[in-house]
Amino acid sequence: PRKLKRPGGGSRIAAANREAADRERKQREEAARQAVQGRVVATAEIVAEHYNAVPERGREWRSSESKIKGLRSLNNWIKSTLIQKFSKPENHVPDLKILDMACGKGGDLGKWQKAPQVPALYVGCDIASKSIEQAQDRFNEDSRRGARFNRGQRMHAEFYVHDTFGRSLGDIKIIRDVGFNPNAGPGPAIIQGGMMSGGFDVVSMMFALHYSFETEELARGMLKNVSGALVKGGHFIGVMPNSDVISANVKALLAGEAPGKTPDDAPTAAADDEDWDPEKPANGDAASEDGEWDPEKPSDAPAAGVAADDDDDDWDPEKPSDPTPAVATDAAPTEQGSTPNGKPSTPVDASLPDIEWGNDIYKVRFPRLQTLTNKPLPRDGIFRPPFGWRYHYSLEEAVDAAEFVVPWEAFRALAEDYGLELQYRKGFRGVLEDESEDRELGILAERMKVLSRDRSQGDDGLLVTKPEREAAYFYHAFCFRK
Repeated sequence: PRKLKRPGGGSRIAAANREAADRERKQREEAARQAVQGRVVATAEIVAEHYNAVPERGREWRSSESKIKGLRSLNNWIKSTLIQKFSKPENHVPDLKILDMACGKGGDLGKWQKAPQVPALYVGCDIASKSIEQAQDRFNEDSRRGARFNRGQRMHAEFYVHDTFGRSLGDIKIIRDVGFNPNAGPGPAIIQGGMMSGGFDVVSMMFALHYSFETEELARGMLKNVSGALVKGGHFIGVMPNSDVISANVKALLAGEAPGKTPDDAPTAAADDEDWDPEKPANGDAASEDGEWDPEKPSDAPAAGVAADDDDDDWDPEKPSDPTPAVATDAAPTEQGSTPNGKPSTPVDASLPDIEWGNDIYKVRFPRLQTLTNKPLPRDGIFRPPFGWRYHYSLEEAVDAAEFVVPWEAFRALAEDYGLELQYRKGFRGVLEDESEDRELGILAERMKVLSRDRSQGDDGLLVTKPEREAAYFYHAFCFRK
């Protein structure tokens, strides 16, 4: 038989070249990682400074002078509805524990005080130090007022400046003391359970989750914190922009730019149809009908605590959210649809304006070329990859901030990786139509000036204007169970 030869010099040189190339590649990757980390810190600081500069206008201004009073009331009622429906544990616990991962100025504190079971502990985190100061001041004032009027059980609250997407919640002592599993996520940790006991009964994230979808790393960091902090059987509740609405509008606007049409001819998904439902796009394949799917809708009515005094705890469109730090780097793998030099494989006409839709009080604007994905906007309305699709949502009396699309099915699948099972998902329109039929929640909607007691007044008793409803229907609500 033929003898095998020892590798010659050429082979050794080739191997050496491969090793050198591998070393260089690792050095480039490490340099890129450090560059991204530097930008993460810098951007987080910029975001915090930006929101720290936002003035606190106060409840009186919001209830009397705000141009979006109805929108504020509707958003607050929907958050209260989530709290009423999902904050009570499946099995009674003597001390309910709540973690708010984007507490802002503390606008939801009063809602938790009126929950079916008043929490024994509330921990609020936010990226902006000024907002945390205002949340602490609000809690102190509410506590003094509650003590003065002797209002039942009082809640203990602690507040922390913390990036809940980019840093582990295990860095906070009270969260470790309650129970935090740093190994939550894909792999044996989920099956084994990791943490056998302890954790928060509810984790809340209102109007903030979409900032985590700038990168997969941030999205996974957010979910790792959610799952790690939740007790088994606990609930993760929140509200965020509805990707079905976004997809339908992007698809409709881009379809209007087919040969022979100009951007001015492009219809929005809403068009002039009074009955248009942004959560049920007219084109059948633009979005799933799952927008109204509710696999385990509770049939029991909320506890009596819902009908407390008028809850004008303010939803604040300027409420700070966690930063959106990470950005794509040249060292990142080339995505399908882009070329190795980072340019999109599908040419984008730079002369065309951004696509946008909205009304007098809100506007959504999408850049033509998405710099993080290196892709043009998808004509089929399907965002792939699911991270890095930037847009601007501007609202009357609020900050025009960059946000990111959260493709629903991608998010739901990612949540499953962290042991989170979907329990409830409804667009804001569906929440308003369905949950207001509940006796207690209907009374609460009246107290919060969402509905009139006289349902024949105006538009079926709605005290929220049509433009305000259109702005609100951009969002949907969700609940997952660990």
